[in-house]
Amino acid sequence: MQANQFFDEKLLNKYNTAGPRYTSYPTALEFHNKFTQTDLIQAIEKSPNRELSLYIHIPFCHSLCYYCGCNKVITRHRSKADTYLKYLADEIASRAPLFKHYTVKQLHLGGGTPSFLTHEQLTQLITLLKNSFSVSDNIEMSIEIDPREIELNLADHLYTLGFNRLSIGVQDIDSTVQKAINREQSTNFIESFIKHAKNIGFKSINIDLIYGLPHQTIGTFTRTLDKAKEMDVDRISLFSYAHLPKRFAAQRKLRDEWLPGVNEKFALMRLAIEKLCGYGYEFIGMDHFAKPNDELSIAQRNGSLHRNFQGYTTKGDCDLLGLGVSSISDIGHIYSQNVKDLKTYYHGIETEQHALEKGVSLTKDDNIRGHVIQELMCNLYVNKQQLNKKYCIDFDEYFKNELPSLITFIEDDLVINNQQAITINQKARLLVRNICMTFDRYMQKHINQQRFSRVI
Repeated sequence: MQANQFFDEKLLNKYNTAGPRYTSYPTALEFHNKFTQTDLIQAIEKSPNRELSLYIHIPFCHSLCYYCGCNKVITRHRSKADTYLKYLADEIASRAPLFKHYTVKQLHLGGGTPSFLTHEQLTQLITLLKNSFSVSDNIEMSIEIDPREIELNLADHLYTLGFNRLSIGVQDIDSTVQKAINREQSTNFIESFIKHAKNIGFKSINIDLIYGLPHQTIGTFTRTLDKAKEMDVDRISLFSYAHLPKRFAAQRKLRDEWLPGVNEKFALMRLAIEKLCGYGYEFIGMDHFAKPNDELSIAQRNGSLHRNFQGYTTKGDCDLLGLGVSSISDIGHIYSQNVKDLKTYYHGIETEQHALEKGVSLTKDDNIRGHVIQELMCNLYVNKQQLNKKYCIDFDEYFKNELPSLITFIEDDLVINNQQAITINQKARLLVRNICMTFDRYMQKHINQQRFSRVI
């Protein structure tokens, strides 16, 4: 893949506005508290799907990373996880019977830091899940890992529990950057852990990297990228640091003058994409890279890539059930989310046997627009005739008010629009969010609010 085709600096500057990452449509900003438990149950009953993906949110972290905008609880007391797992077990006992006709094809532990849990706590949780749901023999099981508070034998234990995929937070290997973001860790240990996990049989290993962090330079980030190549991982997630100190208090510890400027951040992004593509990784979507033989790469080539709240996935035919504080579900034609506060979560489980706070039921219009955005985000292409047949519409007539907004992209040779399809050109890979916003009915009311990160 020739990465230099993605970088027309004039065009990237022209379109570098804020916009959603479209892990859902409508986005979470449209969730509301009139959505009820009854709405969720009806969605499960009416859903045409009978395969399930489970997401379990573990909110605890041993220490605070200053860049982080995730929902987390900072504590050194592992006993707090015992309390959490007790309530999580009650939520599972309430939710699992609703999915007795489903088969679980995918399970992911996120957070927070799932590796905060002890070996015994992990065993307790996975045993409970496998006893409560009908689990496929070839289930995909993955977990996010903070490498600072673990030993090599964690990999062995996870493998015996059935995990076959790992995602490890690296972010940056430079000591000055790590100190600034309060995330000092051993690169040598991470290398050893990855090597050990491969040796015992893990199917896929991902690492997370972030560009735009304090004190990052072309030189320091080059060393991080080169080290990623040496680690020979299957996937790399490359995220842009979104500095939103008004929303995330911890980010106020990061001084503005420490951060790369706009041009410097752009250079870091370009460096990363060019290097990773040069190393042989395929550029998946807008922030993922995978080896050519990886399932994500194969799915993108055959047009079956999917995107949800966990990012890019090959399990697009599964409903998604989120369990735990702040977790999000995507079932049939609804989205729902649990409460974000831990005490409120405990109270909800005690009094209602669930902690659902808000959600949204999708209209036919939401489904149509979501389909278009999903296809463009994942496959850079939407077949108009397929949509016409599926939703009984005339695409060009249905979107007659939106299509004129594509003209500027067409004039800049970013998009092709004809009778059969809308196709995003390779040079527009970094601007796919902008193009998708054309079809977002809710965008106008958020356009002047700082609710989204910039696309570059």
